[in-house]
Amino acid sequence: MTIRNLDGFFAPTSIAVIGPSRHPEALLSALAERLASLKQKLPLTLSGLNDLGDLSGLEGTHTASVDDIPQGAADLAIWLGAAEDTPDAIARLAGKGTRAILILSSGFESWPQDLLDQCLTASREKCVRLIGPGSLGFAIPHLGLLPLLSADLPAAGDIAFFARSGAVMNATLSWAAAHQTGFSGIVSLGARMDVDVGDLIDYFARDYRTRAIVIHLEAISSPRKFLSAARAAARSKPVVVIRSGHRAPPSGLAYQTHAGRLATTDLVYDAAFRRSGMLRVADLDAMFEAVETLSRVRAQDLKAIALLSNSRSLASLATERLRESGVANARLSNETIDQLAPMLHQQIPQRYHDDPAYTGPLILQESLPPETLQKAIGILLRDPATDGVLTVNAPTAFTPLHALAEAIATAAKDDKRRTGRRKAIVACLAGADLEAQAKLDAAKVPCFASPAQAARAVSYLAQDAEARDFLMALPPSLPEDFTPDTAAARAIIESAMAEGRSSLSPKEAAAILTAYQVPILETHMCTTAAEAGLAARALLGASGRCVVKLISPDLPFKSRIDGLRFGLETPEAVKAAAQELLDQTAKTYPHARITGVAVQPMLEDRHGIELYAGLAETPVFGPALVFGQGGTAVEELIDIAVELPPLNLHLADALIGRTRIARLIDGTSSRPALDRAALALTLVKLSQIASDLPEIRELDINPLVLQKEGMIALDARMTLGVPIHHPGRSGTSRLAISPYPKEWEGTLTVKDGQSVLVRPVRPEDEGLFRAFFQSVTPEDLRLRFFAPVKDFNHRFLAQLTQLDYARSMAFAAIDPETGKLLGVVRLHSDPDHKSGEYAVIVRSDLKGIGLGWALMKHIIRYAKADGIETIHGEVLKENTSMLSVCQALGFHVATSPDDPGIAHVTLPVSTDLPAN
Repeated sequence: MTIRNLDGFFAPTSIAVIGPSRHPEALLSALAERLASLKQKLPLTLSGLNDLGDLSGLEGTHTASVDDIPQGAADLAIWLGAAEDTPDAIARLAGKGTRAILILSSGFESWPQDLLDQCLTASREKCVRLIGPGSLGFAIPHLGLLPLLSADLPAAGDIAFFARSGAVMNATLSWAAAHQTGFSGIVSLGARMDVDVGDLIDYFARDYRTRAIVIHLEAISSPRKFLSAARAAARSKPVVVIRSGHRAPPSGLAYQTHAGRLATTDLVYDAAFRRSGMLRVADLDAMFEAVETLSRVRAQDLKAIALLSNSRSLASLATERLRESGVANARLSNETIDQLAPMLHQQIPQRYHDDPAYTGPLILQESLPPETLQKAIGILLRDPATDGVLTVNAPTAFTPLHALAEAIATAAKDDKRRTGRRKAIVACLAGADLEAQAKLDAAKVPCFASPAQAARAVSYLAQDAEARDFLMALPPSLPEDFTPDTAAARAIIESAMAEGRSSLSPKEAAAILTAYQVPILETHMCTTAAEAGLAARALLGASGRCVVKLISPDLPFKSRIDGLRFGLETPEAVKAAAQELLDQTAKTYPHARITGVAVQPMLEDRHGIELYAGLAETPVFGPALVFGQGGTAVEELIDIAVELPPLNLHLADALIGRTRIARLIDGTSSRPALDRAALALTLVKLSQIASDLPEIRELDINPLVLQKEGMIALDARMTLGVPIHHPGRSGTSRLAISPYPKEWEGTLTVKDGQSVLVRPVRPEDEGLFRAFFQSVTPEDLRLRFFAPVKDFNHRFLAQLTQLDYARSMAFAAIDPETGKLLGVVRLHSDPDHKSGEYAVIVRSDLKGIGLGWALMKHIIRYAKADGIETIHGEVLKENTSMLSVCQALGFHVATSPDDPGIAHVTLPVSTDLPAN
């Protein structure tokens, strides 16, 4: 739903506990104890609890029923009553001004769906928010707000944790109590009838007390909202997720494509988490380690780390684990090695100087005092080649445990004072006790008991940094000549759907690929063996050999039914092979529809690689793109990777890189490199098919042969179905990640009648923006950004160009002749998608031509189409031209309560716009 009224749970103004209760006395006793812990006492009402039992000690107002609760006295209601009474109670509480209801009820799996629907209906009119049923409750520890029926109570801290499972919740809180880890918020979700993970991510992403978000989930009910919320949160704080699920591939032959079998539920969830910048961990141990790490430090980058130790053996163990994680040891400068030389075992500096490629661990002399460790860490952090330090130590006679901890903590504090944003420091202290741990906790240094744990922590930091870089990476531009013939493709699909078919013929599938400029091998479709022989005569002149393939809509996997014949050198051999296939299949599969055979030239390229690419329709996230090693053994090799569309070239290249076959694509000592760029472009084209043609449910290209120059599809299969449209607002709603809204491309007319192009901003527009800002005066930049702006770095520009179209939009006005950026207007909606904040800027030399006016009207039209009700913005009062535009458009202008120099402007989008 939204974050609206979630404050009713997490910052209530009053609380009511409502029965009659059917819970055991022990539960009521725990609830009473925890409600009594509230630091700032709130009005409390106990209603419908004839036998107060263990609640009798609570101070509050007593009423006989919900009807007797005073208006506004139940901002947060805790419902203890029977399941069948819940809808009526929700409706009555809504009339009392209740904003949030916690339904403490076990056995929610037995609640029938119609009862859950009744509860939602009762809550919707006044946006009463519901947690449960089946929830253990929630906690906001810094307020002492603890209506949470867990075994351990959470301490105050900076981690927000949400869990579907009560057992996982209890296990996590038990671990946290033992490790002095605190929480900014805890939520046990239960049935997720209303409030879900996406709502909570949005809420706690805005909470300044929350430094990290940790989630346990089993399934996602609103994928677009979830991914949009997670993507927004992951830009500012780490989001760690653990999902209960199975990684086993599906069994059976029900699927009509390889894609449907290869895109397992767990792989698709992996793709969704990765795409949103979340860090997925495999088990509870890993979750605890990730929390321990990311709640204390978040690296800007972590590709190379310096390994420092007072033990060769411990350093060796850590080195092996680092190698497995993919984090490299930093190659230190000679200056750094010279500074460290007096502290290290003497052969180590010599190895660094003798071998320019050497990156081994740095071993300190055991007899040196603890201050040496502090100094060495400081030297390493100042080396530009290091993104952080992993220090692995054991106490010795010269360096006791607490002295080691003090040295590491001091080095971390010194670096933070020196740089303001310190690099990552991860510590392993064998035998660390609570006192040593506390010193490192105070310095925000994650500390672990074993080298393996510490190395895994480094890998979590690296994955988190990589995920954020991935979110803001600049993709290459698509070729300007890539313009798919969407109309031709749609005509083919509409014809097949009109005939009631659930799949396309090979000829039709090939035509779809051709419409999207995916090369496919010349294919002759033949209904008889004689036709196959004639087709071979035409093909064998240019190709030495032919291939014959059986065609049947009921038998999609040719290799499994012995439906292929290779290496045929004469028309007679082709004719005989075709007849054999037709006869053999009719005998073995008498009920299968056989439409004929396909004859193709045999592609013979000793350096080419057979790959697989496909689209699968998944129940939660819609279409998923599958890529990997292809050929007849595609499902046996299982060298595949999955990504959610839409893709750009950067995402497509990363998808390729997640497979083992990528190493062959890039070339080896015995094989040339193949055309990886052409392959990435093909994957982007398939992504575009998923967006443009929702009737294509699944698609196989197998094999897709990649060559030194270009690639070619040898076989394609496509299945059809009625488009599955998930609820959305504007544009296509099939994809879990909102695609580029091409339907909003158009033109705008300015005062002199001149037309300019207008389109949504794309990630690859970063270069346009950089050039644009060179044409904007410093004063105009100050009026737009409320402060001087001088550094237009990648991170700054990425925030302006890489949009989540589900909650943000920006339109670029483009000169149709030069292609230069003339102006930009943007709108960012709140998580409720009820209001949005606008901003606009035009090139300084173009003021007065009406471009800003045209862009403002355009964004208002977009907001109306997207379901936004109100547009608002803040304008410096000295920006009189912008205020004049706002007043002419009908905005209400008022002084900001926070700053008298700022005007707050508001416009209901239902307002009629001026004609000119």
